[in-house]
Amino acid sequence: MWSSNLTRRFVLIGATASLAACGFTPAYGPNAASNRVLGQIAVDEIKTSDGFHLTRQLEHRLGRSAAPQFGLSVALTTREEGVAVTSDNQTTRIEIFGEATFALRNLADNAVVLSGKTRNFTGYSTTGETTSELASERDARERLMIILADQIATQLTARAGEISE
Repeated sequence: MWSSNLTRRFVLIGATASLAACGFTPAYGPNAASNRVLGQIAVDEIKTSDGFHLTRQLEHRLGRSAAPQFGLSVALTTREEGVAVTSDNQTTRIEIFGEATFALRNLADNAVVLSGKTRNFTGYSTTGETTSELASERDARERLMIILADQIATQLTARAGEISE
């Protein structure tokens, strides 16, 4: 018992040392590069229902600032595709595909300091009543916007070290 506990501690110490040696730093640590951008970003308005949900989740993940240093522009596209069709040609499941291309700008000179793209999908069933189908579609779109916003926030957090001061 004592030997296995000691072995685990040495493995943990060795793993921690090797991560530090390769340049690993915690994304949310006290000296993390992400501290430069989190809470310092103003998200540009997207004037659609999907854009509202995307912006809301981005602000939740990235924080809001009274005096932001950076502006975040997002170009959002979505498309729907029937993926489950019955033998009598009735679509029973629809997938919504979304793509978000983003650019983080330094507001001092409007220069793009980071950019990227993310895409994902969600789906919903069309086998219910009209009201339930509409609710299912709305929910699927909201879930997709949350997924895309989380992916953008993750990229910004992970790549914050690429932003020059």
